[in-house]
Amino acid sequence: MATLLRSKLSNVATSVSNKSQAKVSGMFARMGFQAATDEEAVGFAHCDDLDFEHRQGLQMDILKAEGEPCGDEGAEPPVEGDIHYQRGGGAPLPPSGSKDQAVGAGGEFGGHDKPKITAWEAGWNVTNAIQGMFVLGLPYAILHGGYLGLFLIIFAAVVCCYTGKILIACLYEENEDGEVVRVRDSYVAIANACCAPRFPTLGGRVVNVAQIIELVMTCILYVVVSGNLMYNSFPGLPVSQKSWSIIATAVLLPCAFLKNLKAVSKFSLLCTLAHFVINILVIAYCLSRARDWAWEKVKFYIDVKKFPISIGIIVFSYTSQIFLPSLEGNMQQPSEFHCMMNWTHIAACVLKGLFALVAYLTWADETKEVITDNLPGSIRAVVNIFLVAKALLSYPLPFFAAVEVLEKSLFQEGSRAFFPACYGGDGRLKSWGLTLRCALVVFTLLMAIYVPHFALLMGLTGSLTGAGLCFLLPSLFHLRLLWRKLLWHQVFFDVAIFVIGGICSVSGFVHSLEGLIEAYRTNAED
Repeated sequence: MATLLRSKLSNVATSVSNKSQAKVSGMFARMGFQAATDEEAVGFAHCDDLDFEHRQGLQMDILKAEGEPCGDEGAEPPVEGDIHYQRGGGAPLPPSGSKDQAVGAGGEFGGHDKPKITAWEAGWNVTNAIQGMFVLGLPYAILHGGYLGLFLIIFAAVVCCYTGKILIACLYEENEDGEVVRVRDSYVAIANACCAPRFPTLGGRVVNVAQIIELVMTCILYVVVSGNLMYNSFPGLPVSQKSWSIIATAVLLPCAFLKNLKAVSKFSLLCTLAHFVINILVIAYCLSRARDWAWEKVKFYIDVKKFPISIGIIVFSYTSQIFLPSLEGNMQQPSEFHCMMNWTHIAACVLKGLFALVAYLTWADETKEVITDNLPGSIRAVVNIFLVAKALLSYPLPFFAAVEVLEKSLFQEGSRAFFPACYGGDGRLKSWGLTLRCALVVFTLLMAIYVPHFALLMGLTGSLTGAGLCFLLPSLFHLRLLWRKLLWHQVFFDVAIFVIGGICSVSGFVHSLEGLIEAYRTNAED
């Protein structure tokens, strides 16, 4: 018995010794110090396999821990910004419970069960974003910029198309095999990657704040334009613009009860088609007065005080970068994204330029902030009613997106949430959560009442958040994440866009703010 025990111990010791020698010899052989024998190479390969199995087992445990409900209530959620890569350079897995894909078309991860969209459908979505109601303020930009305003419409289209492409480039990185794979799924993820590892969530918070400001300001603009259009459509009625805004908000109050966009998404196509019809009607009326066009009014001068406001108006009309990552991630052929961006922005540039120029030539110095207010009373009321209907049906989209961002940032981040969840265990909205939504609707009304200036608000928003999200941040992120792979002309373009965008943003913001203060003082005196 003792002999058998000694024999087994000797065999185990020999096996351990051989494996250790094989591992050490193999390691030195890999480093080039000596040639490894076949036996040593086999031992080294065996150790490699054991190591791989060990690491694979650990990763499977991590993935299971993330996928299964946590039994320990005191366990902390995964830190935002952590990334777990699959073997072979696969895409990162999102944190459990992530709702990044809840807004818009959905995130790249977790959206594999959803139907993908074609390049034409993606182009239609981008067209809806950059050819919306805010085109009605472009003739007012030509009023203060002349031919330079037309050039700015073209320049903004080129720059926004370029920054949209480089923003998508920031979603990808090369894996160990040299393959380009998608490792991020949203604008927020890109911002967090740029601020990591010291401040892994700072960039996302900045982007979320900018996004909330832009979405809320968009809602305010819809209320402002609704009150403005109704007041100018029925000037004989004893109803002020503020009263029309209150009526519009009363119609919009049910938006606070929205839990998804299925109820309003069916109207989006109808609204877009109606808007194109309205644009055609306006252009047709302008063409009917082509003999009276005031070409001499279009000059190479700029109003130094008001032209920066025009910059904000034009930039705001091109904002679409926020939802581009989700859109590209849901395309059937992501390789067609660049082509789609090219033709959508070319079409937008041509249509916006023609619309702004033709409308300004028709009314010249009498051009108003909302161009439909210049139409004769016989057709103005009909066109404006359609526009008001479109504005009211468009309001739920940015409102719901703003609510989603606020709820995710403040109420649904696990142990890091600032406030308790808005929803109960049965999925129903709590009373205080509904109160907050109603308060957001009322806030848009108060802003529309006290600052009822469509062009100035549009210029302020475009200068503050539009320039940041479309010009500054994409170029900065591109330089930060892909610096080593950029060519000299790409670095030059990024730096130039950042500098020019920064100057235009600061100038437009200051002058828009001055214009609002001046308009507020004038209204107070009246």
